[in-house]
Amino acid sequence: MKIVVDTETGLAPWRQVHDQVVRAVTTGALPEGTRLPPIRQLARDLGLASGTVARAYRELEAAGWVTTARARGTVVTIPPGRPDPGALLRTAAADFATQARDLGTDLDTALDAVRAAWS
Repeated sequence: MKIVVDTETGLAPWRQVHDQVVRAVTTGALPEGTRLPPIRQLARDLGLASGTVARAYRELEAAGWVTTARARGTVVTIPPGRPDPGALLRTAAADFATQARDLGTDLDTALDAVRAAWS
């Protein structure tokens, strides 16, 4: 799994890490039992502060997406009642629609942006 943080999106870097891990678990790209990189290593790889990655891992653990144990590190778990991909898509769409409205764009412009990103 590759995590990419884009500082131009306006979305907090910890949230980008969090969302990409959730997406990877939901789609099966990160199966249950997969060990995530240590916080310091991932922070170094992404050019982030360790605290930023630590927050993402804490939020993931609080939601049941990962567990952390000293000897095993941070490992993917499957939370009971996890959202299905459709629910995640609807949430992402709602977030995008909110951002588009906040930027003052109309629906056609927002859809054009989605079409361009889809390519």
